[in-house]
Amino acid sequence: MVQQLTAETVSEIIYPDCDGEPMAENTKQFRWIVTIKENLEIFFANNPDVFVAGDLLWYPVEGNNKIRQAPDTMVILGRPKGDRGSYRQWEENNIPPQVAFEILSPGNRAGKMADKLLFYQRYGVQEYYIYDPDDNELSGFIRNENWFESISEMNGWVSPLLEIKFLLTENNLEIYRPDGRKFLTPVELDRLREQEKQEKELAQSQAEQQRQRAEEAIAQLEQEKQRSQNLLKLLREQGINPE
Repeated sequence: MVQQLTAETVSEIIYPDCDGEPMAENTKQFRWIVTIKENLEIFFANNPDVFVAGDLLWYPVEGNNKIRQAPDTMVILGRPKGDRGSYRQWEENNIPPQVAFEILSPGNRAGKMADKLLFYQRYGVQEYYIYDPDDNELSGFIRNENWFESISEMNGWVSPLLEIKFLLTENNLEIYRPDGRKFLTPVELDRLREQEKQEKELAQSQAEQQRQRAEEAIAQLEQEKQRSQNLLKLLREQGINPE
């Protein structure tokens, strides 16, 4: 009798695109997440090999869907832009996010934040920034070989990888691009665009008015010239030499 062997069925591992956790717990936290993520997108818009994501699950280890984290914002240098359901590191040339941001909310617990710090340290993040908008406190960590070192002075700190500058005012955090342009909320960006549009329209209107005045001046000169020629002609016809 021939015994038929049944091939062992290996179940496919599913890497969910959602962990069931909310992106933010309040409007302030959400506004900061969006502001940092969108301004980094704008900053790197012309670089096709910088991927910026917000609240996207990152799976660093193939074969284990329990090892995961969803930074509020993460930046991956060396990976192309594009939509993703999650960031599966083994499908991305095994490049981990180099920079991670977390925005605190009242629901954040010290233990959970400590776990995130250890996760980012273990799986290759180079720079890690934590901002508490309620207390206006900014913390930063930078990799030294296999460990994170706390950045002693964050006010005026410039990210080595992103080249953005952090300034802590009395009541707020300000972030600046290398060209000095400030990170703005979407509403502030829209107002700035509208202001620039109005200034452009005003400049165009002023230029058009100047063009019209120049044309009118030229027309007046032509009229004066024609009147002068007509007068000279009339004088000569009457036998008068105007010279």
